[in-house]
Amino acid sequence: MKKKMALLLACSMIMGLTACGSSSSTSTTTAAATEAATEAETEAAETEAAGTEAAAETEAETASGDMDALIEAAQAEGELTVYGSCEEEYLAAACQNFEKLYGITVKYQRLSTSEVYTKVKEEAGNPSGDVWFGGTTDPYNEAVADDLLEAYDAMNAVNLMGDQYKDPENKWYGIYSGILGFMVNNEELERLGLEAPQSWDDLIKEDYKGLIMLSNPNTAGTAKLVINTMVQMKGHDEAMEYFKALDQNVIQYTKSGSGPSKMVGPGECVIGIGFLHDGIYQILQGYDNIGLIVPSEGTSAEIGATAIFKGCSHPNAAKLWIEYALSPDCVDLAKENGSYQFLVITNATQPEEAEQFGLDLSLTIDYDFEDAKANSAQYVEDFFEALGSSADSADSGRFLTE
Repeated sequence: MKKKMALLLACSMIMGLTACGSSSSTSTTTAAATEAATEAETEAAETEAAGTEAAAETEAETASGDMDALIEAAQAEGELTVYGSCEEEYLAAACQNFEKLYGITVKYQRLSTSEVYTKVKEEAGNPSGDVWFGGTTDPYNEAVADDLLEAYDAMNAVNLMGDQYKDPENKWYGIYSGILGFMVNNEELERLGLEAPQSWDDLIKEDYKGLIMLSNPNTAGTAKLVINTMVQMKGHDEAMEYFKALDQNVIQYTKSGSGPSKMVGPGECVIGIGFLHDGIYQILQGYDNIGLIVPSEGTSAEIGATAIFKGCSHPNAAKLWIEYALSPDCVDLAKENGSYQFLVITNATQPEEAEQFGLDLSLTIDYDFEDAKANSAQYVEDFFEALGSSADSADSGRFLTE
């Protein structure tokens, strides 16, 4: 508005000067008026910029005050219980740093995502934990559908790279993203005279019978993501036929999503299906016989999340945890503690290891989170029904729960 008023005033000046002066002085007066208009516009722009800057400073001061109040309220509660579905090394480091920063006593337990979901569902409305940290979002979305998570409008959510990294109702927030793929033992493949699988369909070849490990969808969110991915890529019925065929090649379904990655290097399995950042960790531990493969027809990327349990005992400490989890104070600890996922927070430092090993989030499909939220539980039931009609039953002991 100020710019428009300045320009109108300048135009009036030009018209007035032109009408009063002779033709020989028109260019001089017009130039003077134009200069005046420019100066007026510049002044208006500077005033507007100053106002914007002042508003930003006020907003920052308000946010700082809100954060101070939250910290005080959280410290008054004094305790926090965290259920973590990321790797235990990272979970421990994150919890210990939170305790150090805020003086709040933190208890934590490492559980797979499906274990956490089952636990809070059984405890509905009276959870034994306060917050959930890490693990893929399919079980989080099941918890949202069951009204087990508390909405919270986090101040630090402004640092997220996009709205796709949070629940539409603010019931969970993303902190990292990891690519689903295969980890293979190159030495064993060479010994067996086999080529490494390059696609999802390669995995059902008879050549790989008894060589593959996948996690158990009753305990691991990773396996639920595999099921949802195949349904979205192949369609429901074809996906269930696919899992029926894949089951013939799977020697074991591990409790944890990272379980297969830990078996590949020592040769306890030849092919592990899971997140490739888990493979990076194993390689950096000395298992340089491991190869990482992104399926040629595409794959999914998890969003690792954090959330507050509805009805938790320490709501302010839980909110402070969410703010902490959406900050470099927390997520930058990941790469220092064996977790090499891509971070989805703008002010965090990305792990160089992910790019060094050729991982690229652009290789992933446009995952339908709404379909997964609505149908994951049914798809898991359908998965076990399909396997129950195959040669090996889902109750054969290959599905680990401990």
